[in-house]
Amino acid sequence: MRAVVQRVSSANVLVEGRVVGAIERGFVVLVGVAADDAEADLELIVQKVAGLRVFEDADGKMNLSLAEVGGSILAISQFTLYGDCRKGRRPSFGDAMPPEAAARWFEAYVEKTRALGIRVETGVFRTHMDVSLTNDGPVTLLVDSRKTF
Repeated sequence: MRAVVQRVSSANVLVEGRVVGAIERGFVVLVGVAADDAEADLELIVQKVAGLRVFEDADGKMNLSLAEVGGSILAISQFTLYGDCRKGRRPSFGDAMPPEAAARWFEAYVEKTRALGIRVETGVFRTHMDVSLTNDGPVTLLVDSRKTF
């Protein structure tokens, strides 16, 4: 599982011109699910993203977590995180989980994160979405469950 985490001061997602999710301070999290992900991958991504200490404390150091600053998450399913661009010019998505299963995994990510007490907004799975954000910092991190074990 992979997550691209962007610290934001605000963000929203539109589907067919209508806002379906919006947050103020927090993270935009693009979530990609691999075809062979296991429960351990999901748990690691949930815990790692929720626990990232990338908000400034009183001394200006990145030392506070999302919960400590009362932040939210705008989670967006993003199968293209598993795009393989090594051959040719068109990415291959063979490593991504098929859509029906990926939808369940994405929903599990959202529910497990909400269970930690974090407010989570989402886009709409398998639709064209317009995501707008103000990247705060900028701070952008890649969390990959295969690179953290």
